[in-house]
Amino acid sequence: MHMFSFRFLSLSLFLLAMVFSTDVVIAASTQAAHALDLTQTTMGYVCLFIFVIAYAFVIAEEHLELRKSKPMLVAAGLIWALVAWVYAQHGDQQTAHTLVQHNLLEYSELFLFLLAAMTYINTMDERGVFNALRGWLVSRGFSLRTIYWLTGLLAFFISPVADNLTTALLMSTVVLAVAGDNKKFIIVGCINVVVAANAGGAFSPFGDITTLMVWQKGLLQFFDFFDLFIPALINWLVPAFFMGLSIDRQQPPAVKEDTSLKTGAWVVVALFVLTIAMAVSAHNFLHLPPVLGMMTGLGFLKLFGFYLKKRAHIEFYDHVFDSSTTDAVHSDDRNYDIFKSLARAEWDTLMFFYGVILCVGGLGALGYLHLTSTLMYGYLGTTTANILIGFLSAIIDNIPVMFAVLTMMPSMSEGQWMLVTLTAGVGGSLLSIGSAAGVGVMGQARGIYTFFAHLKWTWAILLGYAASIGAHFLLNQATFTLIADGVK
Repeated sequence: MHMFSFRFLSLSLFLLAMVFSTDVVIAASTQAAHALDLTQTTMGYVCLFIFVIAYAFVIAEEHLELRKSKPMLVAAGLIWALVAWVYAQHGDQQTAHTLVQHNLLEYSELFLFLLAAMTYINTMDERGVFNALRGWLVSRGFSLRTIYWLTGLLAFFISPVADNLTTALLMSTVVLAVAGDNKKFIIVGCINVVVAANAGGAFSPFGDITTLMVWQKGLLQFFDFFDLFIPALINWLVPAFFMGLSIDRQQPPAVKEDTSLKTGAWVVVALFVLTIAMAVSAHNFLHLPPVLGMMTGLGFLKLFGFYLKKRAHIEFYDHVFDSSTTDAVHSDDRNYDIFKSLARAEWDTLMFFYGVILCVGGLGALGYLHLTSTLMYGYLGTTTANILIGFLSAIIDNIPVMFAVLTMMPSMSEGQWMLVTLTAGVGGSLLSIGSAAGVGVMGQARGIYTFFAHLKWTWAILLGYAASIGAHFLLNQATFTLIADGVK
């Protein structure tokens, strides 16, 4: 229960700071864009309490075995019911409705985008693409040190197109397969994979939900994210170097794995690349939401699935009625159904995302986000606030933190938006519970890669965090000028 207590206490202190901040900050909060400032009302406190309790259940998900989406869905409904009621008491029956519609529009774009991406990832998994990669790594007889660097490098470059959780789970299975009973290697190998997966996702619009949110908001263009490549790489390489010094030069025996690609595996990969290109083109050239390109690509994948199934049926009947045909037809192809890949999407995550957006939006309607924006960006300063976001994302979660920032919409330069994108993406690596990748790998290497095992290397990860921020300021200095109002 140590992890639960730590995160719950941190969240509570942060929210209390929002409510009981200085008089100057409270006074400033009355300048919010919404007509009502309800931060100091009983109803505001009730809604804040509902959110804290719901998020406490989210943090305790592993202990309670209660999926995180359930309390957030309930909290979202309760908060907005209270928001609508209190607005109605002030004679305003339209604002709450309008704000909910705005939140739902933002969620629907991200939901459909992520659903298409998850379906592609699941289809590549079903066609054996990831198993083939894992089989190749474990069967080559690489030394532990080589496996350490290869899994980190692959995690860094796979996570920009696949999500960091899938990438970390894939690479951690390689670490576990070759490590045997070498617990020391499993710990540093898993930490290395988690840090690399989170860092890799920070320089791509597709690498993390937070980067996707920033891109779809139009705050950064598609190719702007690649300016974060070197800072993200440094974020991984610094702790990887120090952890790598503890690895022996042992060369374990190769693990034999017979893996093969199913029909159309590379076609699915090519279609995924095409789908990403269409999403980028829709946004950059047609000025349409990227989700349009993703859903069109999902349509192409569905058509290819139809082709696979019909082709397999034709080959099966040829085999049955023509004794000269010797090629067996896989039943997997004859029974292929793209909706099975769609059904395997992370529905709990998608529903949790809905709850987060609606809850944060509800607190914003009460004035808490403007209050927080004034406290963090007005009182602490833009750079300090954006660096702090990384620490908050390790304690709470980067999705609600980033959505809160995007809802506050502080006036920032391109360089500062890149900074908060970087810190929110890589800050979760500071703690094993700070990212989906860390939590997932803890479950896979249960009892070995633990919260406290990760904590022993937090100092090295913190050095990488600081070095990546310094690299961003050094390399992307020209992006820190906000031409619109002269703010830097």
